[in-house]
Amino acid sequence: MVTIVNLKGFDEFVSYTENIDPNGSITLFYFSGSKTNNGKSWCPDCEVAEPIVKAFLGELKKNVTFVFVDVGERDYWKEKTCPFRLDSRTRLMVIPTIIKWKGVQRLEGSQCNNRELLQMLFEDEDD
Repeated sequence: MVTIVNLKGFDEFVSYTENIDPNGSITLFYFSGSKTNNGKSWCPDCEVAEPIVKAFLGELKKNVTFVFVDVGERDYWKEKTCPFRLDSRTRLMVIPTIIKWKGVQRLEGSQCNNRELLQMLFEDEDD
């Protein structure tokens, strides 16, 4: 029921968003730091959140699209001009961040580790 998509960088994010079916399944985006050679993200908060989010998705019984977005290397992310920070659709201030596409709901930083908050984010979809 959960469709997982993996994107790398801002250009892939933009291309993907241009093709989202407004009548299709709910789409959520998870923004995190890129993985280093050891397979772990340079972002320690992302490393804590990702297994919790993936476990939650594995238990989810809803028709949703969940998109993992790699925001890039640490130096790129830290730039004030990073497009993920400036884009009006994302306006990221911290990673990890989960946003509901075309919605106002979002989880930021350590909120992404909280199963209750994850549950609430998905429960809102019943409306």
